Amino acid sequence: MRVQTAGRSGLGLGNFRSLAWYRYRMRCFLRFTEKMARSCGVTPQQHQLLLGVAGYTGRGWATISELSEFLQARHNAVVGLVQRAEARGLVRKAPGKTDRRFVKVLPTTRGLEILNRISRANLPEFRKLQGDLMRDPAGSPRHLPAAQGA
Repeated sequence: MRVQTAGRSGLGLGNFRSLAWYRYRMRCFLRFTEKMARSCGVTPQQHQLLLGVAGYTGRGWATISELSEFLQARHNAVVGLVQRAEARGLVRKAPGKTDRRFVKVLPTTRGLEILNRISRANLPEFRKLQGDLMRDPAGSPRHLPAAQGA
């Protein structure tokens, strides 16, 4: 039996296929970056933090609130992540000049070296993802065997 529509929404198989394919390709990319982060000695969360600190705002640093938005995480969870990354020498905190409650989070030289190493490996995979999505976003994974007995 083939699924043509689902529920009252009327979404068809083509929409499900597009969403599933996009989710699959994104997850493959994310898994690749997670493995790369671990091979460089940081957790995937620390890699994401470094990426947010160095690149999210375009300033080369970010506030805890900005990092919370970037990581889609609670403020207090990001505070803890920053503290652990600071203890590992990946980032440093600098208080604001006029308001000491304002804290800049900046990457350290070590943090930038690790981020560069991970990013160099991730860029070709990212470009491949972009090409796959532009070329055939509703395609099917070519390496999956056909269903037997279907």
